[in-house]
Amino acid sequence: MTFSLTSTDHFLSVYLALAQYPILSTRIRQRMRAVLFERGIITSQEFESRVHEMAMVSQEREGLRNPYYEELADIWELRLGRIRSLLTDVIFSRHLTFKDLEDIIDEVLRERGISGPDLTVFNPELAPQDVVFEQAMMIESLPEAERTKYEARLQEYKVVLIRSLISDQLPYINIAKEWFTIADLAEIRRRKISSGRIGGKAAGMLLALRILKEYAGKVADFGLCSADSYYIGSDLFYTFMSVNNLMHWNDQKYKIEAEMRAEYPQIVIDFEAGVFPPEIEEKFQSLLLNTGNLPLICRSSSLLEDNFGISFAGKYESIFLPNQGTAQENLKALTRAIGRIYASTLNPNALLYRRSKGLQDYDERMAILIQVVQGDQVGDYYLPQVAGVAFSRNLYRWTPQIRREDGFIRLVWGLGTRAVERVGNDYPRVIALSHPLLRPSNDSKSIRRYSQQYVDVIDLQANEFKTLPIHDVLNAHYPVLRYLAQVDEDGYYSSLRTSLVSGDPRRLTLTFDDLLRRTPFAERMREILRILERSYRGPVDLEFTLRLEALDGGQPRLCLTLLQCRPQSQLQSTEQISMPSGLRREDIVLSTHFVVPRGFLKQIDYVVYVSPEGYFTLPTQNDRTELSRTVGRLNAALAEQKFICIGPGRWGSSNTDLGVPIAYGDIYHARALVEMSGKGVGPEPEPSLGTHFFQDLMEAQIYPLAVILDDPGTIFNRAFFYETPNRLQQWIPVDDRLQDCLRLIRVEDYRPAHCLQLVMNDDLNQAIAYLAPIENGEQESKS
Repeated sequence: MTFSLTSTDHFLSVYLALAQYPILSTRIRQRMRAVLFERGIITSQEFESRVHEMAMVSQEREGLRNPYYEELADIWELRLGRIRSLLTDVIFSRHLTFKDLEDIIDEVLRERGISGPDLTVFNPELAPQDVVFEQAMMIESLPEAERTKYEARLQEYKVVLIRSLISDQLPYINIAKEWFTIADLAEIRRRKISSGRIGGKAAGMLLALRILKEYAGKVADFGLCSADSYYIGSDLFYTFMSVNNLMHWNDQKYKIEAEMRAEYPQIVIDFEAGVFPPEIEEKFQSLLLNTGNLPLICRSSSLLEDNFGISFAGKYESIFLPNQGTAQENLKALTRAIGRIYASTLNPNALLYRRSKGLQDYDERMAILIQVVQGDQVGDYYLPQVAGVAFSRNLYRWTPQIRREDGFIRLVWGLGTRAVERVGNDYPRVIALSHPLLRPSNDSKSIRRYSQQYVDVIDLQANEFKTLPIHDVLNAHYPVLRYLAQVDEDGYYSSLRTSLVSGDPRRLTLTFDDLLRRTPFAERMREILRILERSYRGPVDLEFTLRLEALDGGQPRLCLTLLQCRPQSQLQSTEQISMPSGLRREDIVLSTHFVVPRGFLKQIDYVVYVSPEGYFTLPTQNDRTELSRTVGRLNAALAEQKFICIGPGRWGSSNTDLGVPIAYGDIYHARALVEMSGKGVGPEPEPSLGTHFFQDLMEAQIYPLAVILDDPGTIFNRAFFYETPNRLQQWIPVDDRLQDCLRLIRVEDYRPAHCLQLVMNDDLNQAIAYLAPIENGEQESKS
């Protein structure tokens, strides 16, 4: 759109006058527009419409053939801002006098330092973000007495900024608007690269930190520390796909599962090879210059992630960057990691999760959270002193005296990956915060067996992430050793009183007992979880690291860094169901006493059973992965049926030697997931509570159970599992080699006109699955 000037001299006078105020010109032009709107010369809607028309014409003039994809969102905003300023000057010079401009300039100048400015009324939904920030900061800087009359307007500006900068999820906004200040939002903006929102993971972390900082000093000294964090806005996601010709992958969410899984490896290759526009790479270089050679973690922070009822726990990638190479090598590693995280939005498990939650059609853009890894150097390795996840509600109690409302923690030494994933043959320390030192078993062999065996670290010399046996890293000179480890003295665990460890250092066991006894860590975590639960208006879970800073002759100072906070997924609340009385042994299919939740499943018609004998004789990892995919196909086929899954070892383990490597998309229609252990069957059960896998089960309302076959109190009816017909082929086609290890049992085949009932009583720590007659109504509906 071109235009002519009725008076070139008048326009130049306006332009030159404004040029004398390089900072205040934004506010002056805002007042100029307000006068134009007030006098009816042009409406705000007409003005913005003309700005957008002129902006699009200017794009064509500058050679952009496909402006939506070719121009970055922040460049588009810059274009709009410049055209908005030009059009303001043009229209003002046509219709108003230079005296009118002088009056406006004088008014703005007088407002500087005056407590009660006459704030301009405008629509913050349409205004540039700069203008909204400027007006909001003016209100927030007023003395309290003057500020009162502008509170409603400030609240409006705050909500608009939260929605455009952080999250558009209403449950989040309803809480965040009560806590964030405009200064908080300005700091987020200062650390953000590109336009768009910073996503759910960053949003939750910042809100939790803001809430706790408000309480710190009033309630307790939490010892809060902040991770050095940077944010990549969600709009860069589509720019990246466009620049690298990746938009053809955007329809993955509508494909069948087999296509998703077949094509995903190529998607990862394509995204990792992607490049960023030069101006974005320059910002990445500045970020790396600011952080130095400290290790970084590049974390997913999608728009839906960590939301109320949909956590996306573990669905997207997070990647550690040792950051020990040359500047160019570090930049390449960072851009490759971002590309890999972008690719994970098309991960079949993430897409199936979205489909199961009714979110398939949501525009799920990926933002990125980049943080300096909290930790210390120990020899060649870099790692946190303590890391973990904490939950404000404890859904699993191994004794009735444990209070649900006090929460629990899953604690590890080293990087927190071992706290949130079901990894290897390892056991993080699970702590009931109502009774921190209470263990399921105090037997010395059990304490050692169920303690952490491996540690995740960043190897600074090798410039890579590594998993090592704990004794390859742990040594007597480790500054906080006495708070993390104890010495096994022939079946008795003693605390360390000196930095010297006599005898074999392999007698050290990570118990964390002295951290719990000799510091206020457990008490502070209880208080933090209570405050966050109260502020979030519901249970929460959070990820954190902990550093102990020594004080001469006194208790160490705790430095707690929050890394993530989100609403805690829970099983639906049910009344405690009494255990059935008068059951005959032949009526019981299975019974267990291992970490039982509270719940009741009334009508189970099918059981998906993976036999230990068949599973562990599968010759290759590919065969076991194919079994998992077959379970997934069966899960889809049984969508309208009530069924539970039972199998050996740890469901969802990354190690196929320890259990069936299923993912959420393979089992989300099941009502319960039962893990078998025992000699020749699978490793000792490790409670999944606190892991990403556990989050999936809670969201899908799937009860996790474990059956220890070697336990004398366990009942396992082999005839039910092995002597009933296998209905598998009637539901899905199955490879012959899987027939011996995967069985689909129809309960009525074992006992006609009967179904399974599953009663779980957490007070008694007992679960029983037993045969019960099908009620008339149920029988008729099945017919």
